[in-house]
Amino acid sequence: MIRVLVPRECRPGETRVAATPETVRRLAARGCTFVVERGAGQASGYDDAAYEEAGAALTDPSAEQWSQADVVLTVQGSDLAQKHSPKAGALLLGLLEPHGNDALKQRFQSAQVSALALELLPRISRAQSMDVLSSQANIAGYKAVLLASAALDRYVPMLMTAAGTIQPARALILGAGVAGLQALATARRLGSVAYVSDVRPAAKEQVESLGGRFIDPPELDQKPGEAGGYAKQATEAFLAEQRRQLTEQLALADMVICTAQVPGKKAPRLIDDAMLQHMRPGSVVVDLAVAQGGNCEGTVPGQTVIRHGVQLIGGDGLPCSVANHASALYARNIAALLELLLNTTAEGASSVNLDLDDEIVSGCLFSHNAPESAGGAA
Repeated sequence: MIRVLVPRECRPGETRVAATPETVRRLAARGCTFVVERGAGQASGYDDAAYEEAGAALTDPSAEQWSQADVVLTVQGSDLAQKHSPKAGALLLGLLEPHGNDALKQRFQSAQVSALALELLPRISRAQSMDVLSSQANIAGYKAVLLASAALDRYVPMLMTAAGTIQPARALILGAGVAGLQALATARRLGSVAYVSDVRPAAKEQVESLGGRFIDPPELDQKPGEAGGYAKQATEAFLAEQRRQLTEQLALADMVICTAQVPGKKAPRLIDDAMLQHMRPGSVVVDLAVAQGGNCEGTVPGQTVIRHGVQLIGGDGLPCSVANHASALYARNIAALLELLLNTTAEGASSVNLDLDDEIVSGCLFSHNAPESAGGAA
């Protein structure tokens, strides 16, 4: 049997868990036996009794459990790896902050541990069910609009009242990726008029299909374009022209949702202090890129600050505020990836195989100084 450990997350504010009772049952049918640290799912609404009912064994956090596990399923794997080290030949899956994290890679290689960084998963159709970044960004886009609506000093929908008509709020969404499109859909459901800016002209069709109004990018020879499902980093000349274009839109906006990010790069600065001065006092900006430097000048991770009368909300870690569903989706993503790696013989023997010829495996492989399989006969 393949021994799978689900540890309790240790990063402050992290409320998600890497496996739920549903995915424990699902993977147990494929030859996995689960050990779950007590309280691992408590913050996301999954109590210890539910894991026991699903067939998992409960344990207290200890180095011994890490030394016995064939596979470790994590959310914030880079934080957990600083406290514990899996055994040689084990496999760790999780968010590892792989860009520039050479110290963690060296630690895994020295310990002969294989690791898959979920941030590096290629955006191809076959990997959609494993795409953790998309499932979590979807939640972030949804929650960002709710935060903005709650902080806004106006109604969001148009209202016909005896005292007169209230015009709908105007939402401006920067970035039409997964988070941006969900923000658009949520803002439209709440009744706002929504405008979307994106550097990729191809995003226009998606935006309009959701009822949004697309703001065409600046007409420059060198547009950023797209690579691997993500927007490429834009040039300073393009960003400067885009900022000039957005200043007029910001002056009309009631709430702004910033979602523009480039993997492994500092987030593009789309809104500077001078642009904020054109916004209406009482309007709201939610910056989902705040942890990567922010799309908006002055945002602070996890805090709300007032600048020129505008509320700036640093929307860091929003999926953790919807922990139950965020964990359910994350766990299904990671279960789909692990199922890809499982080999089960006719006799019922199970193993984990890292096929380096598979573009999904090679794409997110962070460390591979271990044997090509982990786990033993059932």
